[in-house]
Amino acid sequence: MFDTISQFSFPTQISFGSGALKLLPEYLGTLGIHRPLIVTDPGLRNSAVFPAIEAILGNAGIPFTVFSAVAANPYETDVDNAFAAYLEGSCDGVIGLGGGSPLDVAKVVPVLAMNQGPLIRYEVQTGGNKQIRGPLPPVITIPTTSGTGSEVGRCSVITSTTRQSKFMVCNPLMMPRMAILDPELTLGLPPALTAYTGMDALTHNIEALTVEQFHPMCDAIAEKGIAFVARYLERAVRKPADLEARGYMMMAAMMGAVAFQKDLGAAHSLAHALSAVCGMQHGLANALCLVPVMRFNAEASAQKYASVARCFGINTSGMTDLEAANLAIQAVEDLMERIGIPACLADAGIEEDRLVLLSEKAFEDGCHLTNPRPCTQDDLLMLYRQAYKPG
Repeated sequence: MFDTISQFSFPTQISFGSGALKLLPEYLGTLGIHRPLIVTDPGLRNSAVFPAIEAILGNAGIPFTVFSAVAANPYETDVDNAFAAYLEGSCDGVIGLGGGSPLDVAKVVPVLAMNQGPLIRYEVQTGGNKQIRGPLPPVITIPTTSGTGSEVGRCSVITSTTRQSKFMVCNPLMMPRMAILDPELTLGLPPALTAYTGMDALTHNIEALTVEQFHPMCDAIAEKGIAFVARYLERAVRKPADLEARGYMMMAAMMGAVAFQKDLGAAHSLAHALSAVCGMQHGLANALCLVPVMRFNAEASAQKYASVARCFGINTSGMTDLEAANLAIQAVEDLMERIGIPACLADAGIEEDRLVLLSEKAFEDGCHLTNPRPCTQDDLLMLYRQAYKPG
């Protein structure tokens, strides 16, 4: 179905379709990148994807440098080491290859190339992001998962080694210039990781939709992204070689990142702390926190959640918004069960005595500030307890 490559801008120039990877040399030439740094992770470096990129660049006579030591939840030190590789290779642009972690690192290497470190000085919550000056070296992103949508985002999420918490660096200058979305690159993604990253995309779309900010374009994009997840995520988990399902999940992830320029909510504050403190995979953390947060927000977001129900194919005719919202929450919970998401934090190996520390770290995270229902630290602790062992 995706044998024709589609191109569109939003505002990153996107090429989507099977075989789109072959456009990489053309993109590098368009952006004037003669010696790129490829930022990836150890798993991708040793996968079948990497030799394909090596061959494409080699056949085009394009020299490149590789940094492949990005952690699952990238640290400041990963960024510093990637930047050192950029300088050592005399690079003039960056290719981000992989899931959200390498893509996030790829987007902040140019920040350090043109602005004095350390990176944390540009944290969005302190207003440091406004100090970023450009122009920045161009970035091309090539996602190999369907979750974060980082390939079109203007933010990177990095873990502070000193604070044991995540911080965000966001600036429109960081937005990748071009993104290559080739669903063939996701065909080898294991079912569990497909489920986790798919739930990440769903959480982005749902939380973006419920942020109380007037942005009807983002709302429409979020609703379509939710509908794609509802229709295709289970197929992608159960049939890993289903190219149609893989393609639409890539779209859902990308759409979630476009939509959450509105911002996010409490599920992300909870998830960021779980990743920073416990090392939990970000999509799984979002999945385990999403349903408790939706229940917490049900009355405040009833109308938006009613739309979520319709995205799942539920006929809400004759229902109140709250009735439809409760069905939406149940639909999300049912989907999680069908695709093998653990039932609770306890089943995912989180120790109960860590919940207080986690709530402190979550409260420091800025995402809950745009949650449709205001959250105290006690509220976040309550949500962790509900996620720990529901009922």
